[in-house]
Amino acid sequence: MRDVTVEGQLASTRIDVTALRLSRSGRQVLDVPHLVLEGPGPTAILGPNGAGKSLLLRCLHGLIAQDTGTIAQDGRRLRSGAAAGQAMVFQRPVLLRRSVAANLAFVLRRQRLGHATRQKRIAELLEEGGLSTKARQPARSLSGGEAQRLAILRALATGPRVLFLDEPTSALDPAATAKIETMIARIASEGVRVVLVTHDIGQARRLAHDIILMQGGRVAEHSPAGAFFARPLTQAGRLYLSGELLI
Repeated sequence: MRDVTVEGQLASTRIDVTALRLSRSGRQVLDVPHLVLEGPGPTAILGPNGAGKSLLLRCLHGLIAQDTGTIAQDGRRLRSGAAAGQAMVFQRPVLLRRSVAANLAFVLRRQRLGHATRQKRIAELLEEGGLSTKARQPARSLSGGEAQRLAILRALATGPRVLFLDEPTSALDPAATAKIETMIARIASEGVRVVLVTHDIGQARRLAHDIILMQGGRVAEHSPAGAFFARPLTQAGRLYLSGELLI
């Protein structure tokens, strides 16, 4: 399920962004001349409201077509997020009107797995998300944290190499957030390249390997997480950590 190098180490998916620009209603909302995502991740995308964080995530996943520029994954130009082995989970999960297990079965059935293999994988995923006792419960009756965990599990059922998360815990209480963060850390440790948008600086400190700081549709800074939080390279980084970066 995961890419592995000859030395037995988990392979890292690389994403290259070149000369990406996107406009809306005559206003440029993204301008990213060069960006490289590599290494183990997770990558946390930070920035004030309207900075372009979610727009960048959607472009990386192919949900929005940029006006100019290219996005390549492992040297191949991105055409489709699904074709590139990507999956994405949004801030508000949209679950099917069926049971928790059936939501996972729907994805796995499209992979043409045999019944026994499919049932085994469903059980593994439910265990991974702490939802084994909820298997027969209607998915739309889950709590907010449980629903988000199911959405992440459903994304994992596609076997992605890259997982994009857009504010996955913004509406959750601390206990539910902690469970999601544990899942994210484990997913990343298993070789999936995780890229998440978050407003939670504490979450970025706990999870991120590297930080992308967005400001006004541009990448103001891209640094290793430890360096960013200890001593940002840019004025924008310093202002953001002090709570003074507003646009």
